[in-house]
Formats: sequence, C-alpha cells, structure tokens
Amino acid sequence: MGKTALVVDDSPTMRHMVAFTLANAGFTVIEAVNGKDAVDKAAGQKMDLVVTDLNMPEMDGITLIKELRKTPDFRYTPILMLTTESAIEKKMQGKEAGATGWIVKPFNPDVLLKTIAKILPIG
Repeated sequence: MGKTALVVDDSPTMRHMVAFTLANAGFTVIEAVNGKDAVDKAAGQKMDLVVTDLNMPEMDGITLIKELRKTPDFRYTPILMLTTESAIEKKMQGKEAGATGWIVKPFNPDVLLKTIAKILPIG
C-alpha cells in the first residue's frame, strides 16, 4: 500500500509542483489551498506526510501544524514546512509548533525527496 501526503499551499503552481514530485515518488497526494482547507481534508484521514507553506490566507502553516498535532492521527506524522521564510525566529516557531523539518523555497524536487527520505522511508 502506498503512502499518502497532504500538500498545503495557496499557490496553485507550487502546490501542483510539489504534488507532481510526490506522486512521481509513489505518494497518493491530497491537495489543500490553505490551513483551514487542510484541517477539513485531514479530518478522519491517515496521512503519512504533510508538506505545508507558511504564509497562507485563512490559516497559516504554523497554526495548521498546531491544529494537526492536537489530533492523535497526526501526533507523529512528519510535517515539513516548504516556505520562502528563512528567518531563525520563524523556524523556531515552526519547531515549537511541531514541524519535523523546514525547506526554504525556491522549490527543488531532489532536496524535497531527500529530506522526505530521511524522515519517512519511501517505497
């Protein structure tokens, strides 16, 4: 059985690029346009990985991580931030919220897959 990833980004282009990369690596991908949409789509689902942007309308990535970490289904799920933010303060907020890792855009498919491979064996 394959792994399922939730990809959250308000940019359709970025969301589709990440989804395409993960799908090619064997993931079933569920896309969400912001944190609120992600919480709704994640409810009752088992995800193996979450990749989220930080700055989004409705609910940002840090708030999304906090919301997901409240639920037993996402307590140990790897959650990666994929964002243009590189400030140490933001990274610390992400870590405190429960982010597993932080990748700074521009998006590089190889870096994303290598990072995922470190926290979640692919295949």
